[in-house]
Amino acid sequence: MSAVSSRLPVFPWDKLEPYKKTAVAHPDGIVDLSVGTPVDPVPALIQDALIAAADSPGYPTVWGTKELRDALTGWCGRRLSAVDFAHENVLPVVGSKELVAWLPTQLGLGAGDKVAYPRLAYPTYEVGARLCGAEPVVYDDPTELDPAGLKLLWLNSPSNPTGKVLGKDELTRIVAWAREHGVLVFSDECYLELGWEADPVSVLHPDVCGGSYEGIVAVHSLSKRSNLAGYRAAFIAGDAAVLGELLLIRKHGGMMTAAPVQAATVAALGDDAHVAEQRERYAARRAALRAALEAHGFRVEHSEASLYLWVTRDEPCWETVAYLADKGILVAPGDFYGEAGERFVRVAFTATDERVEAAVKRLG
Repeated sequence: MSAVSSRLPVFPWDKLEPYKKTAVAHPDGIVDLSVGTPVDPVPALIQDALIAAADSPGYPTVWGTKELRDALTGWCGRRLSAVDFAHENVLPVVGSKELVAWLPTQLGLGAGDKVAYPRLAYPTYEVGARLCGAEPVVYDDPTELDPAGLKLLWLNSPSNPTGKVLGKDELTRIVAWAREHGVLVFSDECYLELGWEADPVSVLHPDVCGGSYEGIVAVHSLSKRSNLAGYRAAFIAGDAAVLGELLLIRKHGGMMTAAPVQAATVAALGDDAHVAEQRERYAARRAALRAALEAHGFRVEHSEASLYLWVTRDEPCWETVAYLADKGILVAPGDFYGEAGERFVRVAFTATDERVEAAVKRLG
């Protein structure tokens, strides 16, 4: 039997383990800035909603409760400026990584099909293509791709790892090109509410999509905005025909968001105050780390949004990783996200205030 795992690249984070051991050995302990995992408390109103729904003995539905779909459509209208949004335009998923990894398979893609994603990108786009046997293709400008055989185009704005934001005009141009060539666009917008030096725009904005959702779907997550990475709460929104097909497939696959998590999602999307509070925390950590890194001789590129600083000392990324590990600071090497990142590292500012302060002191 041929293992499916043989199609996949080596899991990159395993290569970071020796450097983690070095950082852990620092007298004041490790400052782990390598993974963008939330560390702040889940807001009380979300915890309360989860607890209130804990007595859920029956199976949840894949499409979610009416209350959840109301919350999803309402948020898309309020936050993304989506117009004429119906329940058919939204679908909850069990965390966005699951969706990214299995989407090409669920779309029926395989040998002879192409899946395109940015040259610097979240590794799971490539994994999704390889899982179904499709050809992964990277791009700098998607409109320069050969559309022959191209079935799925991933956009990612704000970008992980670089924090780069695609402007409204650029998104409009890309969506128009994709529609002209019959290419399905999935836009990963999980960091959309974390713009610092730019105001990220969704592909669902009427100025981008022209008020039609044909051929476009946006991916959103509550992991970052609401500290819900442990809840696996995410959703997709857009083309009703695409979402309807995925709903049928996901029903057969039993891909159901847990009922208490559905209730928690309703509470999270109905409250903006906790999002603003969390943004303030991240803004302060970002400012402190950026100033310390730049004073230490690093250069920050892009990084106008998301939870990361994309930085370089104009040396191979693993040299930078080793240098910072000796100071007890663990960061992600840029080549985890593609060869174009080989002279950069990604620095997350999701650590606690105390750990961020420790990193700033060590860099000082």
